[in-house]
Amino acid sequence: MKLRWGILGVARINRALIPPLQASDRHALVGIASRERARAEAAAREWGIPRAHGSYRELLADPEIDAVYIPLPNALHEEWTVEAVRAGKHVLCEKPLALEPAAIDRMAAAASAAGRIVAEAFMYRHHEQTLRVKRLVDSGKIGRVRLVRGCFTFDLTREGDVRLDPALGGGSLWDVGCYPVSYARVVLGEEPVEAFGWQVLGATGIDETFAGQLHFPSGACAQFDSGFKAPFRTEIEIVGSDGALHIGRPFKPGAREELVLRRGDQSEAIAVDGQSLYAGEVEDLADAVLLGKTPRISLADSRANCAALVALLESARTGRVVSLPPPPPTRTDSARAR
Repeated sequence: MKLRWGILGVARINRALIPPLQASDRHALVGIASRERARAEAAAREWGIPRAHGSYRELLADPEIDAVYIPLPNALHEEWTVEAVRAGKHVLCEKPLALEPAAIDRMAAAASAAGRIVAEAFMYRHHEQTLRVKRLVDSGKIGRVRLVRGCFTFDLTREGDVRLDPALGGGSLWDVGCYPVSYARVVLGEEPVEAFGWQVLGATGIDETFAGQLHFPSGACAQFDSGFKAPFRTEIEIVGSDGALHIGRPFKPGAREELVLRRGDQSEAIAVDGQSLYAGEVEDLADAVLLGKTPRISLADSRANCAALVALLESARTGRVVSLPPPPPTRTDSARAR
């Protein structure tokens, strides 16, 4: 059985997702939609997609589509995820899944009522490098984790980019700062209890530069920066009581990567072989829908990341440390398919 896909929108990120969809024998990409039919038709011709739809709702009404990928601007994620699950489609939605935790609660409720899966498209979470890092940390190789330090910046020069529009959920924290925040949470296996952030606003009112700190129940801290006004930089360093682990390309790893483990004055290079970066997230959704497996990124996980980002933004606006409430007693999880 194949999972039949449609894509809502003709965003550039589609170029990363379409190849693994078309390379897998478990998937069939059968439709793409745009608010302008001509753009959908052009994308369909370019990628050999059988159907072009002139609206998102037209695609969602297609009975030959089982799942949709949503690469729309951040502020539209909740609306179209809810519409998709109500139309009977499973959803892989780009990060950040939503701009407030309450929105993810609403998305989870809609998915549960429809018996459909919703998963956040954090592609790095499925790569073997990330899984190896987690195993190394959990095995005690660097001792007790004290600090997770990370960054994700690049120079955004394109005028009119949706990431510069506050009404569409723009800003460096939502776009790239979400990665080091997510990475720290995954590595530590716990949720932050305090957040402090500092930002430099651009002409449109979004954060062009963001620096943040998170404090965790174990006593560990996370420090990171994100931005649209700096050279391309990505890295993670995990510092423990007995050593440190350096990840040079944590968020966009390739087919072969190398971790550096330092203990005292000794360094060890650890080679990691991985798959195509975006293949993991589509195969994970297929496992959930076709095999009944639990998605790697639950909606509870996505909600917690969103809560941390909201707290960081609140701190940056107010200049105060923001305390995060504990996660809800009943975890918000991905709905199981009927």
